[in-house]
Amino acid sequence: MYFYNIFGWFFTYNSRLYQTDFFSYLCDKILIMKQRRLITLALILVALFFLIFYPNNKKETVPYIQNHGQVFGTYYNIQYSQTDNLDLQNGIDSVLAVFNHSLSVYDPQSIISRVNRNDTVTLDPYFERMYAQAKSVSELTHGAFDITVAPLVNAWGFGFSEKAAITPERIDSLLQFTGHWRLYMERHHIVKNDPRIMLDASAIAKGYGCDVVGEFLAANGCANYLVDIGGEIVAHGKNPEGKPWRVGINKPIDDPTNTISEIETVIHIEDACMATSGNYRQFYYQDGKKYAHTIDPRTGYPVTHSLLSATIIATSCMRADALATACMVLGKDEAFALISRLPDTECFLIYADEQGKMRTIHTPGFEKYMK
Repeated sequence: MYFYNIFGWFFTYNSRLYQTDFFSYLCDKILIMKQRRLITLALILVALFFLIFYPNNKKETVPYIQNHGQVFGTYYNIQYSQTDNLDLQNGIDSVLAVFNHSLSVYDPQSIISRVNRNDTVTLDPYFERMYAQAKSVSELTHGAFDITVAPLVNAWGFGFSEKAAITPERIDSLLQFTGHWRLYMERHHIVKNDPRIMLDASAIAKGYGCDVVGEFLAANGCANYLVDIGGEIVAHGKNPEGKPWRVGINKPIDDPTNTISEIETVIHIEDACMATSGNYRQFYYQDGKKYAHTIDPRTGYPVTHSLLSATIIATSCMRADALATACMVLGKDEAFALISRLPDTECFLIYADEQGKMRTIHTPGFEKYMK
């Protein structure tokens, strides 16, 4: 009996002891599990934070290089991100120098100058590509754009030679050797049907130059860039904030000094080409009358309609540049009708109404760039 009581006491005591140890063990396990869950939850929250915020921070810290310079008698501003963070300005200047030597009428040894002098000269790829696009736009616009307009532009004082005394007879005589159908390209040479024919690529060269620089940047590892040559634009990819590039369209305020810059509207573009033409920079007054630099190749006279500026978005900046010039020749209604029927082409036109107030009109497809 005594033995049994001692055994019973021992068993009861050890059972309680075992239960107490097990309870403590269980509590420790639960605490450890809670701690692990808290740690796991904290790690998930940290991961979510980086997933949400880190990509934006990374975009903001991508270095963009800016280059500035002079070309074609105007400025260039170029921004780009390059895979190895290389400054490409020397290469850009070299490309533009070769391009300028092909199409500048102010370089007496350029290919276009030699063509104008009737020298025997082999055309380079820059010239041939320009000529093909110029011919295409000339045919599309029924001569509203025409690079053979050089003698008329010169006569009115907006070209590369001195202004002439203007008379109806003189204009009629110049029209006798103006017209894109009076010459053609054959085996890398220009063939004219009249040696007095002269070419001027000024209305297409700035846009073309933007295309050429854009191609150079893309070939050198730039996925994001903005090329601005005298207001003509090629935009690709995103800006330094990771958003579409913001580009302003100027109000066409008369400013021969080129110092006034008021913005009519700001657009957002990526992977697009834009060019603007207007009569608010180059003009003069004579005998109380304003003469603008846009010459209608079909009549030989400066345009006098209500269209103040034309901004075109097209598949290439060279094409946009030529079409913008053609629109300034055609006037508001014809220009709007032309661009409205062209695929992958949009316009934003600024014109003066009957009271002289500035008004705007744009194709429906241009709306997406204004949001």
